[in-house]
Amino acid sequence: MKTLNRFLLGFTGLLILSTLFAVTWAAAHAQPGAAPLLLLTPPDGLPHVLAGGLIINQANLANLFTGFRANFQQGWQSFQDQSTWQRLATLVPSSTRENHYAWLGQWPELREWIGDRHIKGLESHDYRIVNRKFESTIEVPRDDIDDDNYGVFAPLFSGMGQAAAQHPDRLIYELLAAGFTSLCYDGQNFFDTDHPVGEGVVSNSGGGGGTAWFLLDTRKPLKPLIFQRRRDYNLQAMTRMEDENVFMRDSYRYGVDARVNVGFAFWQQAYGSQQTLDKAAYAAAREAMMGFKSDEGRPLGIMPNLLIVPPALEGEALEILNAERDAGGATNVYKGTAELLVVPWLA
Repeated sequence: MKTLNRFLLGFTGLLILSTLFAVTWAAAHAQPGAAPLLLLTPPDGLPHVLAGGLIINQANLANLFTGFRANFQQGWQSFQDQSTWQRLATLVPSSTRENHYAWLGQWPELREWIGDRHIKGLESHDYRIVNRKFESTIEVPRDDIDDDNYGVFAPLFSGMGQAAAQHPDRLIYELLAAGFTSLCYDGQNFFDTDHPVGEGVVSNSGGGGGTAWFLLDTRKPLKPLIFQRRRDYNLQAMTRMEDENVFMRDSYRYGVDARVNVGFAFWQQAYGSQQTLDKAAYAAAREAMMGFKSDEGRPLGIMPNLLIVPPALEGEALEILNAERDAGGATNVYKGTAELLVVPWLA
């Protein structure tokens, strides 16, 4: 009897080992497209064989995140050719909580050197841009990973990438539209009728109460607006078993975040108007900008080159910048005097 028991025990052990070897070999040599056989090892150390799904371990979750990150990057890249904030804003890196732009009050220009240098104090203005935090987060149930449903999340991560790429545009054009009621470095609204210059005041606002449009000089080293970046947009994951949401909610979280902000630079490089966009209003804006002078009365050399409008004013803008003749049949002298940028974020 003891001999028989030893034989049965040995045979059973051999059968288990053979089965495990066969399952492992089949998983390693499975044909492409076939449902994999997955070995999950629970705390008791005994292997369990399951058909379909994904092995839930940190290595596979890391690989899954790599795929989601690729989807995110595809969405990001898809918007890069459409992004336009760089045309009117300068990227300024930030390494602290806020950046102090005291020097904005000093328009860079040269004067003849007679006697001592003429020194301007940088602390004449106290304009600061404080970095803000932004985020977008989604939650993926673990069951969807178990059941091979994670493929449906690819468009969602692509959408997150596109939203992150569009975010600077949204911030910049929201700021531009708010320029009639938001302060710049000299304590006046960015678009205002009484910017202090020398002993008087200067206007870069056309007034009115209609749809706003904007004329800018973007050819200076510092553009009219500032995009300040403390931490770039980055996709992160919470998938570790010790993470609270994994333990309590049986789900994984993926989120993108950044620390950025926007602000105004030189108001002299921008003109905003809510008057009807026509030849007369456009001419008045150009004339005003080209006439801007420094505190000492010297011309600043402003030459507007970019007309920004919402979709509602595209037709009027095209007529001013592209038509051979104006509404009265006369030669359109303003044809080609600026580039046109139609911005849906201003709608």
